[in-house]
Amino acid sequence: MNTDYDVVVVGLGPTGLTLANLLGRRGVSVLVLEREPEFYGMARAVYTDDEGMRIFQTAGAADELSADMNLDCTVQWVRGDGHVLAQFHSMDQPLGWPKANFLYQPYLENSLERALEQYPHVTVRRGRVVTDFDQNDSSVSVEHAACSGTQYGKRSAESDPRTAERVRAKFLVGCDGGRSVVRTKLGIDMSGTSFPERWLVVDLKAADGVDAFRHLPYFNFVCDPVLPTVSCPQPGGHHRFEFMLNDEQTKEEMEDEDTVRRHISRYVDPDEVQVLRKLVYTFNAVVAERWREGRILIAGDAAHMTPQFVGQGMNSGVRDADNLSWKLEAIVKRGAALALLDSYESERRPHAKAMISLSVLNKNLVSVDNKAVAAARDVVLTGSLRVPGLAGWIREAKMKPSPRFRRGAYFGLPRRRLRGVEGTLAPQPEVRTYDGRHRRLDDVLGQGFSVIGYGVDPRTTLSGDDLAALRALGSRFVTVYALGGRPQGVPGDGRSIGDDFADIEDHTGMLTRWFAKAGVRNGGLLLLRPDRYVFGTAAAGRGDQLVAELVSQLALAPTRGSASRVRKSNPALAPRRYLSEAR
Repeated sequence: MNTDYDVVVVGLGPTGLTLANLLGRRGVSVLVLEREPEFYGMARAVYTDDEGMRIFQTAGAADELSADMNLDCTVQWVRGDGHVLAQFHSMDQPLGWPKANFLYQPYLENSLERALEQYPHVTVRRGRVVTDFDQNDSSVSVEHAACSGTQYGKRSAESDPRTAERVRAKFLVGCDGGRSVVRTKLGIDMSGTSFPERWLVVDLKAADGVDAFRHLPYFNFVCDPVLPTVSCPQPGGHHRFEFMLNDEQTKEEMEDEDTVRRHISRYVDPDEVQVLRKLVYTFNAVVAERWREGRILIAGDAAHMTPQFVGQGMNSGVRDADNLSWKLEAIVKRGAALALLDSYESERRPHAKAMISLSVLNKNLVSVDNKAVAAARDVVLTGSLRVPGLAGWIREAKMKPSPRFRRGAYFGLPRRRLRGVEGTLAPQPEVRTYDGRHRRLDDVLGQGFSVIGYGVDPRTTLSGDDLAALRALGSRFVTVYALGGRPQGVPGDGRSIGDDFADIEDHTGMLTRWFAKAGVRNGGLLLLRPDRYVFGTAAAGRGDQLVAELVSQLALAPTRGSASRVRKSNPALAPRRYLSEAR
């Protein structure tokens, strides 16, 4: 059936913007519908991590975004008197980016929205609200109408039925926030916990010519039982404070100008700052019961809402966008089966829930308002920093859920060992090209699947049919040499041609160490998904089995002999076994 667009994205927040950019860069036609006629212009999210920055890199936006961020910022837990209880500042960059980065959301959203202008096949329409949709086996029909907007939750949305239009797309993705219209119309409930604690958020901007926040260089969780507080540095002379209310205080009292002034005066000179926003809010830790119905999906806050205490709400939505984008492209442009989308929720739900649990744990740590309990917490926290092993675990935030899919619930080969790399996120070191340029690994890998050979050109180890199948998926072939290991000798040695090939040198040693962990020896292959998670590995001479498994799990037309190679390589793994498990 003919369609107007490949994908309709509802919502122009960070999740929708990221998804639209990723799809646009992959050549997928997109219509983005946003009910607000004008940009919100206020900060909500304040933080992104190395995973988020790597995804923005895939979207082609990371360098511009990072220029407007507070990178590598120390995070602290401090007492009310300013005494430091614990610090987190890990400076290694296994994913190619700093781990703790603070941002001003309007800068980020404006940059991502501008980036969409480079894609003629991506259309953005503001002031349009989704009023209805339905689907069949091959497409989704979406009706939308002009909308005056809600001023981001301050009033109900009113649409004009006289302006209604209907478009048809292959997929509809609701990235329309916690009050998602798409989720509501699908009848999907959310389950979890709504917390009664109320917090006052105050966004500040330094007065012109005034250095109002230099004495607050780090992100602070102020563990003060009298007034639990969050102090967040932001770029461009911005700063955010969040203060926990007690049960006796009303919303009106806390949002009163004098109350706000009194609270911020504990940390800054009120006459040196401008209050951009003051708002009392509560928070939820909830997850939608399901994230997909046929060709309609939900992502970001529409699928899960994370308390703000580890800064992972926006980042979880960005991860959703990354997970979805390449799968939608594989179906729309590469002929993959619709069942590939079964892996979206099975891969993302456990990680999103783990982030929610970590956020609730930190909330409980920070918001203690009993002095005796707070004193005990401080003793335990500082004492933990004296325990070998535990100290590093805290200072490097090793409690953060790792980018590693649950066994039996991901698109890829089964994890063969306890610490196997299948279904885990690959590192991204800086690598050295033949002509001596240093580049981030992902910039060499491109947008599709990547076949990496350790000390060998992967193309020389695969049949013509296997190469054709991989090229049909937009794959790139990469040879990795250890430092000093490039071919040398007579004229012609080491020459390789082809736009889909690159050879790089692992001058940092990070990839070489990772190959050893993965059990990939010289001559072996490693297959990365477009989101840089490991699909699988193969020993020297076994690459055909790796390709056969990929073709089988994508449910593509098999290459000659691929079905028999799947059975021979792993008799216990029936074709598409993973897809049935994920379902």
